[in-house]
Amino acid sequence: MNRLRTRVHALDRRRRHRSAARALLRVLPEPESWLDVGTGYADFPHAAREFFPYTAFDGIDPTARVEYARRAGRVEEAYAGQVTDPHITSLLRARYDVVTLLRHRSPGPPDAGAELRAALAVLRPGGHLLVEVPGARSDDIRAHLEAQGCTIVTPAGRFLEFLAPGRRVIARR
Repeated sequence: MNRLRTRVHALDRRRRHRSAARALLRVLPEPESWLDVGTGYADFPHAAREFFPYTAFDGIDPTARVEYARRAGRVEEAYAGQVTDPHITSLLRARYDVVTLLRHRSPGPPDAGAELRAALAVLRPGGHLLVEVPGARSDDIRAHLEAQGCTIVTPAGRFLEFLAPGRRVIARR
């Protein structure tokens, strides 16, 4: 029974990753560079590569899993640490067309606002931020992004809450 539960969880995670990638495909068909925050073993970049074969995926994670992901070819560049680290933020400033923050993979940082500001700092002008959060927090995320001068690309509404427990917000810098 435990193996079945693990298999179902893996299939559900892959379905969520593919769905998130398809959502961005609608607004940005061919980004050049992409940073996945909290990437772990880079399951999301691995799934998204199906839709974005010519995109360079990089990953950042506080664990050594990101280095495994680089060696496995799931990400091109691996950064060990947090995107909120000033050294990493300055190193990656305005480098990416897309940054993803998917909450179902990593615990939220103590200051989610700092993580959003750091993610926006590594985006190029006109870049897109893909955030997936629990439904209750999505309105706060939208308000914070709009206060930072971003344009929200995804529509708000109860229908999205019905489809998935995590709400997806796509914003353009």
